[in-house]
Amino acid sequence: MSDITRDDVAHLARLARLAVSDEELDVFSSQIDAIVDTVSRVGEIPDDVPPTAQVVPQTNVLRRDVREPSLSNAAALSGAPAAEEGRFRVPRILGEGA
Repeated sequence: MSDITRDDVAHLARLARLAVSDEELDVFSSQIDAIVDTVSRVGEIPDDVPPTAQVVPQTNVLRRDVREPSLSNAAALSGAPAAEEGRFRVPRILGEGA
């Protein structure tokens, strides 16, 4: 274990201008100690272990790209409150200069 003490955490809190209570000093010192120990374990990994992006092999899960029938333009516009020149008509939200 690394030796992160309450005094170390209090010093860091002062440098960061953080108000930390005595209870928080106890909690933070144990948490920071655990983090430092975990990070230091990275150095224990043997050099012959290849870099890994995924632990579990992944395969392409996309469906085949098959052309299927779709709505006609008229059917798509049939439920629209307003249509114009084969498109949905919506209220203008931008000014003339935009």
